[in-house]
Amino acid sequence: MSSKGSAAGVKPDTKRALRVGVIGAGVMGSNHARVLVGLPDTVLVGVVDPLPAHRTRATELTGCRTFVTLDELIAEGIDAATIAAPTHLHHEIALACIAHGIHVLVEKPIASSVEEGRDIVAAAQRAGVTLMVGHVERFNPAVAAIKQAISGEDILSIAITRVGPFPPRMSNVGVVIDLAVHDIDLIRWFTESDIVEVQPQLSSAVAEREDIALLQFRTASGVLAHINTNWLTPFKARNVTVATRDKYVMGDLLTRQVTECFGFRPDGSYSMRHLPVGHDEPLRAELIAFFKAVSSGGVPAVTGDEGVASLEIAIRCLETPAKPAATAAARKGPRRVVG
Repeated sequence: MSSKGSAAGVKPDTKRALRVGVIGAGVMGSNHARVLVGLPDTVLVGVVDPLPAHRTRATELTGCRTFVTLDELIAEGIDAATIAAPTHLHHEIALACIAHGIHVLVEKPIASSVEEGRDIVAAAQRAGVTLMVGHVERFNPAVAAIKQAISGEDILSIAITRVGPFPPRMSNVGVVIDLAVHDIDLIRWFTESDIVEVQPQLSSAVAEREDIALLQFRTASGVLAHINTNWLTPFKARNVTVATRDKYVMGDLLTRQVTECFGFRPDGSYSMRHLPVGHDEPLRAELIAFFKAVSSGGVPAVTGDEGVASLEIAIRCLETPAKPAATAAARKGPRRVVG
């Protein structure tokens, strides 16, 4: 199905290559374009970006055509598009693509607000096109290994650390929307349960928006979860630990090493093993999953509803007032002096 004269909701002809466009040629969009040119059964029709420097970079990286406006790309005829433009433009761009019967993968977060996200989901459902949200961390081989290790287990708690230095490109959002939304999605995916309680602690140490966030959650299934994220750590760290009734699983998402502790005994001893982890590039695996859903008409790996649900929890973290600390008079028992 091409956007030229094709009816929305009709699956593309699987006998020919899928014609794909990338909207946004920043860091993420450039990576989309780089991966797309190497995928089988797809043709990168072009990349859209209003900035000349971004278009030049995309051409140098992939050799593809570039366009200033979305209308120019649509006029070339595309079956699908990946949207890697700034978040505040996701709503407008996604609706324009959907109106032309174009399948869309929207980078996380799906939109700037829950209402805009729901608009996108509803429009895709009406048009019968595939909508997937780009929560790429689900496709990290280490995350996949953790998910497999805890499958069928009675999960008790999850702790995730995602920290690093301040990104110069970031200006309109803080760490909750930029970083923690990844882990909110992982908590929901690991537990297969909705988050029902949110207890955030936020601080703006050096940035205008929050650059430190300690977030606590409880899922409907009773799992306690914790996210520690900031832009103040001089190096990147991405770690996940999951405690179940019978296992303790530790994963480093950067080195892709996953370790499982099991066989706990009354004397405190236990067994430990390293789990096998794949080597796929997460973005490549994500795009392949998207195109598979487009071609088959099946449910995408990360649905629009899932993207909206994670965004809703992230926004609740930003809107929930922190509980005031207990006063000295309200404390029970003597104060402990540390140090």
